[in-house]
Amino acid sequence: MRQIRELLRLHLLGGRTYAECGRALGIAKSTAGKMALLARAAGVDWATAEKLSDEELEARLYRPPAPRASHQLEPDFALIHQEIKRPGVTLQLLWEEYARSNPLAYKYTSFCVKYRAWKATLSLSMRQTHVAGERLFIDYAGQTVPIVDADSREIRQAQIFVAVLGASNYTYACATLRQTTTDWLASTAAAFEFVGGVPVLLVPDQPRALIATPSRYDPQPNRLAEEFAAHYGVTILPARPAHPRDKPKVEAGVLLVERWILARLRNRRFFSLAALNAAIAELLAELNDRAFKKLPGCRRSAFEAIDRPALRPLPAARFELARWKTVRVNIDYHIEVDEHYYSVPYRLVRRQLQARITAATVEVFDASERVACHAYSSLRGKHTTLPEHMPASHRAHREWSPQKLIAWGERIGPSAAAVVRWQLEHRPHPEQGYRACLGLMRLARQFGTERMEAACARALRIGAPILRSVESILRAGLDRQAAPASPPRPAITAHDNVRGPDFYH
Repeated sequence: MRQIRELLRLHLLGGRTYAECGRALGIAKSTAGKMALLARAAGVDWATAEKLSDEELEARLYRPPAPRASHQLEPDFALIHQEIKRPGVTLQLLWEEYARSNPLAYKYTSFCVKYRAWKATLSLSMRQTHVAGERLFIDYAGQTVPIVDADSREIRQAQIFVAVLGASNYTYACATLRQTTTDWLASTAAAFEFVGGVPVLLVPDQPRALIATPSRYDPQPNRLAEEFAAHYGVTILPARPAHPRDKPKVEAGVLLVERWILARLRNRRFFSLAALNAAIAELLAELNDRAFKKLPGCRRSAFEAIDRPALRPLPAARFELARWKTVRVNIDYHIEVDEHYYSVPYRLVRRQLQARITAATVEVFDASERVACHAYSSLRGKHTTLPEHMPASHRAHREWSPQKLIAWGERIGPSAAAVVRWQLEHRPHPEQGYRACLGLMRLARQFGTERMEAACARALRIGAPILRSVESILRAGLDRQAAPASPPRPAITAHDNVRGPDFYH
């Protein structure tokens, strides 16, 4: 500005030529001429320039160009930023619609440059362009809310789950007691129901509750998260570790929830999770109705116009939450879940299996094959056993009770019933008696009931009502012979060495 003021003094007051002014100031002749022409066009002579400050002189000489006279010239970049989120909409299409009835419209290149310059003034999370209905970002807030147990006065810190739709910034929040796998998935299912549909992609960070194998390039969700994704038809796309800018929508959503919801609840005391969630839901409605600062409308209106029509419908039933547990089959072909024992096929003894546990069922898998399914039982130390899981011998033992075995013997005859009772009453262990009775049944099927009754009668007469004796009688055909006469008892000869009955008194 000092050079301009000096040039005006030399040229207007001293009458010097452009060339002389240029040589005196060390600038080109053409530059000196342009400065003089600017002063002439602005109506500034030396007397006027001498009275003006540097800022005032610069403002007089370098006036901004007058805008082109058309109220349709400047596009509505806020509306364009919202419209470009719709599926299939491009800047080329939006420019054509803008320029169609506007003869003074910008050319396409200028239109794009000006839109990008306007977009750069937005915050990072608003600057990214997300396709409608494509992404739901999920995370837990860093802040917690204390919940006081009314009975024990114990204080637990409730965790705050936040979900944000990418295109409209529509926000959901709820509280859970922990951040387990079931907490993450139950909250996400509730978010789907809150927005009334399912997005294409689900974008968490990489919590161990969801991601079995964290990785920068190929993270793998755990088995329950994969089942959840398959049930809803959504793809889990975890953000890179330590890269919050991969999910700025939910990072901004967490800040909003902390400032506009949790901060307002800081002086309230909650005695249950349900009461806390009711308070969050009330303030959440206000948050979604707050007007945008640089975009038209609010989160709710943007959601209704952009995201809601693009979301896919919810499945008919909500995902049934479960937990997986690695179990090993004991030698009695049972596994342990919550201190209750469930049977699996006996051939899997000592194998390591996977148990899927819900509130109603316990399913057992060998790799991808389901090998057992039981109703969940809360009885500790008890067994739930299916007959088809047992070996044939165990199954036979289990099917016969003492009463049932005696009833079978009575149907054969009194002698058979007596032999059965003897097996059950004279064995060291009941299982030995069961096995002997099963052996008697086998002989009855092989030789017939009449011969079986006769063989049992003969075994009783000879004082040998055991399975081996009955089988020997049947195989030798002794049951068809007359019963042997009892041998005569020998007479006792008196002798000095023979003790009489009085000896024992």
